Amino acid sequence: MELNSIKPADGAKHAARRVGRGIGSGLGKTAGRGHKGQKSRSGGYHKVGFEGGQMPLQRRLPKRGFKSHLLKFNAEVTLGQLDKLGLGEVDLLALKQAGLVPELAKVVKVIKSGELTKAVKLTGIGATAGAKAAIEAAGGALA
Repeated sequence: MELNSIKPADGAKHAARRVGRGIGSGLGKTAGRGHKGQKSRSGGYHKVGFEGGQMPLQRRLPKRGFKSHLLKFNAEVTLGQLDKLGLGEVDLLALKQAGLVPELAKVVKVIKSGELTKAVKLTGIGATAGAKAAIEAAGGALA
């Protein structure tokens, strides 16, 4: 096999639709665009959401809600993930190296999901009330 002899399997490729190439092609004369009107012209079409001059839906509806751009710096870790990690002392850098939190994360919080069997000391990491109780019950601490 040579690079110049490679071709796709039969039926894998469809011939491009050649419009405006005569009556025999089935798409001659108006090229499948019908007669007259904005949609038949080259370069002529409305913008997305345009409703013929009527106030568009996205402008009729009220603005609503707010999503903080700072959320990308927050992350959460479960008790189960901490247990699998198997480290005695856990900080933000250890979680990033283990791939449990994204590199952008600045604030990490432990949530009560899963079981914790080992004693873990957390430094610079927050925890929910339930997670804190579970960590202390397993002999760990929060610093």
